[in-house]
Amino acid sequence: MKLDRITSNQTRMNGQPCICNLRLTVRRVIELLATYPDRQELYREFPELEEEDIRQALIYASTYMDDRIVELSPNNETAA
Repeated sequence: MKLDRITSNQTRMNGQPCICNLRLTVRRVIELLATYPDRQELYREFPELEEEDIRQALIYASTYMDDRIVELSPNNETAA
């Protein structure tokens, strides 16, 4: 799997993984996806962001998720 749009530079954003050397971290992209459910609105607000950037940010973030189980309180349960 090639993540050629994810870069890390110790002199930029404290070395956090960013999109194509932009000052837009992978973490921020994930936050933006949660904040802007309408991708067209997201692209209007961040025109430098491309679909491939989002795809690679999601792949990158998913590689850092482990398979641990996190207990949720009963208040967080939803019926399927």
